[in-house]
Formats: sequence, structure tokens, C-alpha cells
Amino acid sequence: MLFIMNDNDKNKISRALVLAPFVFILHFLEEAPGFVKWFNAHVNPGITSESFWAVNLAGLIITSVVVGIGTMAPSSPSYLLTAAWLSLLMPANALIHIAGSVIEKDYVPGVITAIALYLPYYFWLMAKIKKSGWVSSNSLIVAAVIGAAPMLVHGYRILFLGSRLF
Repeated sequence: MLFIMNDNDKNKISRALVLAPFVFILHFLEEAPGFVKWFNAHVNPGITSESFWAVNLAGLIITSVVVGIGTMAPSSPSYLLTAAWLSLLMPANALIHIAGSVIEKDYVPGVITAIALYLPYYFWLMAKIKKSGWVSSNSLIVAAVIGAAPMLVHGYRILFLGSRLF
């Protein structure tokens, strides 16, 4: 079935999409002061401050590209790409921060923005994409699971094995 999205629907999703890089920036700014120290206390080999910033800059660039694609070329594939990437970046990452805080019974750098920004923003955006009619619920779920998997494996390795995936 060919779905034609009207300009109003496109604008609503585009306006929602452009918030993603800002949400990501706020998250890694919360993480920045203490994440490297926290990470290195749990994982060997650890990371450097430079690698923390390089990974986050790469994440910001990828997020901006994904947002650009979804904004300039709205389509089923662009929204599934958005769902996959943001699933890795936001809810999977939030789950790791939350699990780490629960396991340690302490603050894990980034947990506040993970809960207060990542989760509400992600589910709000996914609801908008689903409501647009461009993708089915099943397709959105598959994209989310595939996208989140590497971060979830990475988080499991950090929290339970003291190692990392990447």
C-alpha cells in the first residue's frame, strides 16, 4: 500500500526529529564529568577522556545524518533507520544507565537525562512515526530490536563481565 503523507504530518515528525541531537548533547554533557572514571572503575581496558569525546562526537554526527535523512526524505526506510539508530542511542543506553544505578545503588553518570529525556523523547517520537502510517508496528519493533541489540550486549558486558563490546 502506498501511503501519502500530507505536509502537516511531515512537519510534525520533522520538528520532532530535529530535537534528537539536542537531547543527545544534553545526555553526554551530563555524563562528561564522571563517566570515564565510572567506566574505568568497571571495565578493563578502560577508556580515555579523548575516546569518550570521540565516541560521542561520532554519535552526534550519525544522529545528525539520520535526522537529516528523516527530515529531508521522509519514507518508510528513513523512519526505520531512525528507529534503529535511536533505539541504540536512547532506550538501550537508558536501560544500561538505569541497570547500573540499580546494581550499584548509586548514581551512574548520565542516568538522569537517560530517564528524563531519552525515554520520553524516544517513545514520543516513535508514537509520531507510528501514527504517521509510514511503518507498521511490527516493522518499528523489529527495527528497534535490531538497533538496540549492540548497545544492550555492550551494556551487559560492562555491567556483568567487566569488559566491552566496542
